[in-house]
Formats: sequence, C-alpha cells, structure tokens
Amino acid sequence: MVARAAFFDPTGAEYGIPTYPWRYAPEGYATRRGLRALGLRPGGQPVAAQVLRGRHRRPPLVAYLYRIDLALPVSPMTSRKWGALALAMLARRTCPKCRITYSYCLPTSLGTCVPCAYPGPHGPEGSN
Repeated sequence: MVARAAFFDPTGAEYGIPTYPWRYAPEGYATRRGLRALGLRPGGQPVAAQVLRGRHRRPPLVAYLYRIDLALPVSPMTSRKWGALALAMLARRTCPKCRITYSYCLPTSLGTCVPCAYPGPHGPEGSN
C-alpha cells in the first residue's frame, strides 16, 4: 500500500490539486471520457482533481478529474455539423493528386493514395 499512500493528497498540498490513487477518486468526479459517457462535457471548468497511477521506472499516469455537478450537457449534432463532418471525411478519402475517392482514409504519411505515392510502370492507375 506504499504506492497508494504516495498518491493520496486530498488537500492538494503536495501536488497542487487534490490527488488520489488510481480507482480511489471520490464520488462526484469524472474524467472527460466518464463525463461523455454520462452525456456531459466539462464546460470550461478547471481541473478539479487528478488520479495518479504509478508505473515501474516511468513517470506515473495522470487522469484529470472534473466535477460532475458543474458539467454541462453535450450539445447535439445539428444538420450543419453532420454535413461538415461528412465533407471532412470525404476530404480524407480523396487523393489530392488523382482526385479518386476511396472507401478508406488515405495514409497521412504518404499524403496521397498508394498508387500515386508509388507509381508502377503503367502510371498511377496501377500495374494492370
């Protein structure tokens, strides 16, 4: 229990904000992912506490906690937001060189589709 006692600082004297060991956070706090599961978002509130998890020979993992009572509901997706998301995904699937739209997102490491990045002897259409 030495590792758990090392991260127990509910007053925030040692770490600057209230700190708890992994899985020992009090009720009323949640991470961003936990808030999202409840249909909430932090809503601009500052980090209220943190949870630390010790790791062997590495710095500890940190999870920031927000107060659930100050969280705001997630704004619903409007038709304009859905349209903007569809256009962004279309841009990720379209090759900027040959303008072909694929059924998958193109690799960002290449910046183009694979046939354009590595043209074969028959051009960017492939080696048919």
